Amino acid sequence: TKDRNGVLFHVSPTDHNFTIIGDKGIDQVTPDDFWDDIKEEVIKHFKKEHYVKGLCEGIKKTGKALKKYFPYQEDDTNELPDEISYS
Repeated sequence: TKDRNGVLFHVSPTDHNFTIIGDKGIDQVTPDDFWDDIKEEVIKHFKKEHYVKGLCEGIKKTGKALKKYFPYQEDDTNELPDEISYS
């Protein structure tokens, strides 16, 4: 994205792997422990087998940071696809 504020949530159930990747723009403006806090929140729910809730909570927290540091502008366009990839 032009503001380098994209975020990817990657879940690999077969590998028991979960990753959050924030682009340079959002990574530079959030606190140093921001991604660790989100990861811990998601994993807390995953351990209870509440996978959807865990992802939703992590995405909500990320969205709050995006709203704070990159507030909506009238000329904003969605620069990234919103589809879920199952590959």
